[in-house]
Amino acid sequence: MIHLLLQAGGAESKLDIVSLIVHASSVAKGTLILLALMSIGSWFVIGTKWWYLARAYKRSVNFVELFWRTQRLDDVWKATENDPPSPVSEVFRAGFVELAKLRKRRTEAGGDASTPETHIGDIESIERSLARARTMAVTEMENKVPFLATTASSAPFIGLFGTVWGIMNSFRNIGAKGAANLATVAPGIAEALVATAIGLVAAIPAVMGYNYLSRRIRVISAEMETFTNDFLNIIRRRFF
Repeated sequence: MIHLLLQAGGAESKLDIVSLIVHASSVAKGTLILLALMSIGSWFVIGTKWWYLARAYKRSVNFVELFWRTQRLDDVWKATENDPPSPVSEVFRAGFVELAKLRKRRTEAGGDASTPETHIGDIESIERSLARARTMAVTEMENKVPFLATTASSAPFIGLFGTVWGIMNSFRNIGAKGAANLATVAPGIAEALVATAIGLVAAIPAVMGYNYLSRRIRVISAEMETFTNDFLNIIRRRFF
């Protein structure tokens, strides 16, 4: 009786999570290390991007309020030089710089440049500058976010690879010992399930983080799109 209890206790200790990881095969350990690194990287991206996008959104909202409060574009430009940058303010600065260049060119050219054709060309130049700045801002916001999508899509398959490898080892042990009892099969199956579990642990937060950050980026992109249209309308009324 005592021998059976000791044997059961030893089998239970071998099926402990830490013991399974320590005594796992080299391939299984490599799989678990890869999944752990992907999980750590995902949490790092989620944390840093959440902080970055939260600040970007708050600064963009503050800039939009400042823009509509201020009557002159020159005053808005001076305010952006002292305030922290935001995606919307960077779009404004790009459009204002292009507008200043066009106004200087028109002043140097005199009345010859004041034609409907040149007005249309100038507006298109400003619009291209705004679009370029908007694209750069979106690219910066999306930096590192695709890593979450990669982790979300690949981590379950990497865990599945560890599962398949553990089951293969279980069948190898059965063939080597010629017995299909629980003591022979359980360690390999448990090792396989650990790989599956860690793959899901890495994938689920990555999916949730990717969806949340993508939505935040879409919100800020919509703010930039709205501001671009409003800025172009103001430019048309005041200068063209």
